[in-house]
Amino acid sequence: MNKFLILLRAVNVSGQNKIKMVELKEALEVAGFVEVKTYIQSGNVFVSSNEKQANKVEEKVKLVISDSFNLDVYCLAVAKEDLQVRITNNPFAKKPDVDTKQLYVVFTSRELNDSDLIVLDMEKMKPDEVVFDRSHIYIKYSVSAGRSKLTNKYIENKLKVFSTMRNWNTVNKLLEMY
Repeated sequence: MNKFLILLRAVNVSGQNKIKMVELKEALEVAGFVEVKTYIQSGNVFVSSNEKQANKVEEKVKLVISDSFNLDVYCLAVAKEDLQVRITNNPFAKKPDVDTKQLYVVFTSRELNDSDLIVLDMEKMKPDEVVFDRSHIYIKYSVSAGRSKLTNKYIENKLKVFSTMRNWNTVNKLLEMY
């Protein structure tokens, strides 16, 4: 069996794309996934499958959600090793006296490059800070995510990607649960 963390984009946020995690767990089990476990209501799901390819698992979870809840939700499978690298590589987390409530990780649907940083136009977002790392963006908000213009929607529109964002404490808890 292969274990995957599935990150769902924009589930149960501001009353949109409502899915009860208990119902999602049941639907995924009916679809053949085992060891299904959810974490909080914002779309973090662990599944085990005989499937080895992450993109196939993403497609199957997306189909289950579409069929069971009539929702079109972006799904991203994250391997344990990748999650560990994200935690290890976060440059903001290494700074002394960092407020972890201001740290977020954005998981994107494709690899990012230097030109993407230009397109993101971070001068408009200051004093918020970002660092790119392959298909992830580390964010350090100056005040809070809720007050920033640097939102998941902004990132998707500017970079033409699907993405989903998690706060630093959630990312660490997900690794602990793996």
